[in-house]
This record gives sequence, structure tokens and C-alpha cells, in this order.
Amino acid sequence: MNTPTHMPSSSEFQPGTVTLVGAGPGDPDLLTLKAVKAIAAATVLLVDDLVNEEVLAHASPKARIVHVGKRGGCKSTPQAFIEKLMVMAANEGETVVRLKGGDPFIFGRGGEEVEHLQAAGIHVQVVNGITSGLAAVTSLGVPLTHREHAHGVVFVTGHAKPGSAGTDWRALAATARDAKLTLVIYMGVSGVKRIQGELLTGLPAATPVAVVQRASLPNQRHAVTTLGELSASVARDGLASPSVIVVGDVISGVAAAASHVPAQVRAA
Repeated sequence: MNTPTHMPSSSEFQPGTVTLVGAGPGDPDLLTLKAVKAIAAATVLLVDDLVNEEVLAHASPKARIVHVGKRGGCKSTPQAFIEKLMVMAANEGETVVRLKGGDPFIFGRGGEEVEHLQAAGIHVQVVNGITSGLAAVTSLGVPLTHREHAHGVVFVTGHAKPGSAGTDWRALAATARDAKLTLVIYMGVSGVKRIQGELLTGLPAATPVAVVQRASLPNQRHAVTTLGELSASVARDGLASPSVIVVGDVISGVAAAASHVPAQVRAA
């Protein structure tokens, strides 16, 4: 990473406000300039677990950094408590940054937080970040859309909200087949057997799939397989969270070259 540059506080980021900032997929060089400005201007930063510690090099030495991790399968800071911290800090005149992995508005609970802050009368803005689903396929040298292979892309979570039915994978499989869509599945590794089984009701077993763990980081690992072999590949290669599962013909560009190489060797 380049030597951090502490930019002067921007007039966009004022005391008593909250900015939701996407820190990107992990590589600190993928931060936007606006994200760097927001981080540098912050007096309080509430930081998720998936944010690379190197990103915090852009923060002011005087800033208060509070880690509020939320990781699947691990003990997490309650969402209501995080929202309470944001409101309290803003009402105390702090310039608050809520720093999230990826993009705040793609499975980052950014929508819930904006609604809560606005209801409390807090001015809030959002700085987008590169989402891991995009970074994952880019690291493999393939696109999410392609005129010959995919007319669109669907970002979908594999982790249903407690008490909800979750994604209708059977319907999604049929739609992806008929409309030639790429499926990008976040938080799907823990339920990969169920997801695989239901997708197979509408998609061929030979459909190319990639599973990318820790996208964009030096220790990234990935496996390229087929939908019919998906859960077996995840188990065999020991792929775990945080991973993104990408399903669709766009993956065919890397499948032939990578399918015989162990995931441990196929590091970006």
C-alpha cells in the first residue's frame, strides 16, 4: 500500500453528522478518494470486522476508533447498539463515520441505518465502496455481464433474516436460466448444500461456478467448479466465510484453465 496521505477535513463532513463509508472488499488501495476524505475528517469511526486495518491509516491520530464487528457465526455487536452509538456521537457534535466492508447499501444494513438516523434527525450521507461480488470476479479476470453470456446480474444473500423464508432459490434459478443472469451470492457458504440443491431445479449441473474467499486480499483463495459439484468443492478446498459464490456462464472463461489446480495454489 502507498504511504497514507492525511487529507484535510472536507467541508462535506461536518460535526453532528454521520457518513456511511464503504471500505471496499479488503484491498486498501481500492478505497475511493471520497472515502479517504471522510475517514480523515472523522472524529469517531465505528468500524466493522471486515475492514482492513490498513484503511485506518487514513484516520486522524485524534480520532476515536470503535470496533463494532458483525461476522456470521461469531458473537456480534447488536445492530441496535451500533445505531444508538451513531446517534449519541452525532448528538455530541462528533463527525461520525460508520466504516463498512464492501458497500454500505449492498448487504451492509446501510438502508436500516439511514432510516434510523433520519428518524433521529441526524444528517446522514453515504460513500459507496467496491462490493466484494464485483471484486471477486474481477480478480479472476472475468466480468459479471457479457453480451454473449450474461444479460444482467443479481446480487443475493444466502443468509435469511431470522423468521423469514429467505430467497426462493428455485424461482431465482429459473429466472437466471431464462434471462441469462449471473448470480452473485453473498454469505452463502454455510447453506451451500441447500442453495445448490434448489438452484439445480432450474439450472444445469454443468453451470460454471466460482467461490472466492477474501476477495482482493493477498491471501485470497478460490475454486472454480460446476453447480453439480459446488458443495463438494467447498468442502474439499476448505473454503469458508467471507466468501462469494458466483454462478453463471461468465465463469466459463476461467473454468478450463483453473479447474484442475487446487484452491490453495490458486491464490490471487
